[in-house]
Amino acid sequence: MPDEAQDAHTDLSAAENADRTGRRRVLGRFASFLMVSGLAAGYGMFAALIGRFLYPNRDFSGVWQFVTDLGGFPVGQSLLFRSPRGQQVVISRLKDDGNAGDFVALSSICPHLGCQVHWESQNDRFFCPCHNGAFDAAGQPLSGPPKDDNQPLPQFPLKVENNLLFIQAGTDRLA
Repeated sequence: MPDEAQDAHTDLSAAENADRTGRRRVLGRFASFLMVSGLAAGYGMFAALIGRFLYPNRDFSGVWQFVTDLGGFPVGQSLLFRSPRGQQVVISRLKDDGNAGDFVALSSICPHLGCQVHWESQNDRFFCPCHNGAFDAAGQPLSGPPKDDNQPLPQFPLKVENNLLFIQAGTDRLA
């Protein structure tokens, strides 16, 4: 009989060992799953942040904003307009027909390095002092790195209503 008791005890120990091994295997797989999931979530969040940095939201939520009365804006003059988003725009009056085609609204920021351009009336051009970049009155590049890279000044839409000039420029969204 002692052999039978020994065999029963051995069978019981083998069953307990198999049960422990099965639980360890399940816990090991669960721990591995949690670790891999945590790494994937971490790297996924990192990739999302890098993507938002490299490709920011290009949503243009522009509204029509009042600029000036046409009567106080003679031909050949320009004015600096700053949108609520902080965009600096140079608006120039080229003709006196009384419509939006009389004006051009250009970003005052050079697309090459982001320097401020200014109008040189004696040379009939916008000039960027950073690398001697120049643009014509319509914002097309004339010389310097902007000409080499074919980077014109960005334009903004304009409209005339009731002898008033309006520009469509970006505004910040409220949360």
